[in-house]
Amino acid sequence: MERIGLFIDGANVYAAAKRLGWNFDHRKILEHFAAMGQLYNAYYYTAVPISIDDKQKRFIDALTYMGYTVRTKTLKESTDDHGDTHRHANLDIEIVTDLLSTIDRYDTAVLLTGDGDFERPAEVLRARGKRVVVASIPEMTSYELRNAADEYVDFKDIREQVERPGYRLPSEGREGTRTEAVRPFYMTAAADTDER
Repeated sequence: MERIGLFIDGANVYAAAKRLGWNFDHRKILEHFAAMGQLYNAYYYTAVPISIDDKQKRFIDALTYMGYTVRTKTLKESTDDHGDTHRHANLDIEIVTDLLSTIDRYDTAVLLTGDGDFERPAEVLRARGKRVVVASIPEMTSYELRNAADEYVDFKDIREQVERPGYRLPSEGREGTRTEAVRPFYMTAAADTDER
């Protein structure tokens, strides 16, 4: 049976959900992609603020309970020349490290990201005989990454299998939608990172 490694770029997935206007059910994502074979492991990468409150801890604990190996990185703040504060966290190195250090434990790597920085790692995996599946939305997926993958999955095509029903995010594409709605920590943290 084909062994599956699932690697989820939390900030990228949140940005895709925001653009789509609907949210993902992380348990359903796990089940959907695990059904491709035998799940070796599922990694979830997310930024966290310096002070983690109870809600944030509950989200990370819930992911762990579902079966994810959660990798976090603390958001760093910087101020630009105009006095605007920006929060940054880049987990690309963590993702690539896990992709390559566990390469003998899976046959197919499923990457939930559209970030073009993963083009070269995808090529390396394929050169080592691994199958690479990329899942995101076309408008947020680099041509290079899509071209480097064996298969591309558009989130819109699997909405029924992975959506969290009854929970909608403000969409960037819909008029009249408030984009400053209160968001749970993981959405706020993900939205404020510069990972692309």
